[in-house]
Amino acid sequence: MRMLKHLDYPPVWLLAALGIARTETWVLGRVHDVPALTMSGDLLFWLGLAILGVSALSFLRARSTIVPHQNPSALITTGLYRFSRNPIYLGDVLILAGLALSWGSFSGLVLVPVLAWVLTRRFIEPEEARLRAAFGPQADAYFARTRRWL
Repeated sequence: MRMLKHLDYPPVWLLAALGIARTETWVLGRVHDVPALTMSGDLLFWLGLAILGVSALSFLRARSTIVPHQNPSALITTGLYRFSRNPIYLGDVLILAGLALSWGSFSGLVLVPVLAWVLTRRFIEPEEARLRAAFGPQADAYFARTRRWL
């Protein structure tokens, strides 16, 4: 059980979902060969990766932790955080959706809302509680004006 605790990070959940999606396409084949869907998936993948990268840089600039289970030292409300309280997780979901479309993976598409739910329950809600504890009314004001996802 201790080992599982060390694996409870968003990238691990994303990689697990991607592994399931990719395995499905290797074993069963693609569910579509529609170039427009593949190109849309590629676009979503690159958009998700860009959002994730830019958002992660915000943590470096603020000198706060990006590790979900640690207490934050800064409340980041600028950059992409003006539009979403969780752009890194949004990036994760877009990466999964994009690769599922590109690969033609039905299970990958089914796992998109599952991943969003897991990220919300296991990471976002506890992070919001830590932000409230650390920043009080400032966090509440940010939560009131900025959506959780988009």
